[in-house]
Formats: sequence, structure tokens, C-alpha cells
Amino acid sequence: MKKGKVWKYNDNIDTDVIIPARYLNTTSHEELAKHCMEDIDTSFAKEVMATDVIVAGENFGCGSSREHAPIAIKASGIALVIAKSFARIFYRNAINIGLPILEHPYLSDECNKNDVIEYDLTQGKVKNLTTGKEYTCTKFPSEIQELINSGGLINYTKMKLKQ
Repeated sequence: MKKGKVWKYNDNIDTDVIIPARYLNTTSHEELAKHCMEDIDTSFAKEVMATDVIVAGENFGCGSSREHAPIAIKASGIALVIAKSFARIFYRNAINIGLPILEHPYLSDECNKNDVIEYDLTQGKVKNLTTGKEYTCTKFPSEIQELINSGGLINYTKMKLKQ
């Protein structure tokens, strides 16, 4: 089990909010992380810690298909994003770059910023240590979990080619 502090966001957080278009002229993951969420949460990039978790409402990652959004989140130190639902392209981009994500229909309604949650990605189990509530999220099949754990599609492919 891992644990982290919650950063809470509402529905329809789009990729322009996750990483504003004015920063898309860089491929530096570190530079993208410095500007992650800055248009809706100026404290995020300065205060986020490795192992922290984003908890959001419906349609997280909607908008453009830019891969920069999940890269910025992962590079910022976020260990997991839990949302009611994800935009389809963000969902696939997150898997492709190795950003762990989970879906749950009402966990975000019962969670607040700075709550501490404990989670097990292989089981899809989440416990809010602040409230004591436990949740079972939709988990990925073992093959997709292996892809995410290897750091994304490129690392996964390199690993498989070496076998």
C-alpha cells in the first residue's frame, strides 16, 4: 500500500488547464511540471510532493489530445489520479506514459483537499485515512498494470524486446 496527500479538483478539468498551451513549446518534463495546473491552482507546482494524488470529478483531461498533460502531472510528482471518469484520449495517454489512474463514481464527492489516502493499484483499493472510508475502484488488467509499472509504452516495449 502507498499513500499520499490529495489535491482535489472538480469536473471537466481540461488539458489547457492541466498544462496551458503557452508552455507547449518545450518537451522538457521538468519544465512542464513547473507549470502544471497553474491556471487553476497557483500553489500546485510549488507544493506538490512525490506520492501526492489528484482526485477529480467527471471527464478529467478533456480537451485536446496533447500528451503533455499527463506528462506534466507525472513529472510534477503525482503518483496517482483518481477521477469519476477520464476523457478517452487522456485515459490512453496516461497509460502510454505510465501515469497510474483509477476510476470511481463517487470517491471524489467524499474526499477533500489535503486528505491522506492509501491505495493499492493492483487491487484497485483506496482508503481515505482522513475519513476512514474505503473504496474499490475499477482496476486495470495485469498486462496494463505491467505497462504502467514499467513507466509507459516505450519502456514496456523496450523491456519486452529484451526478453
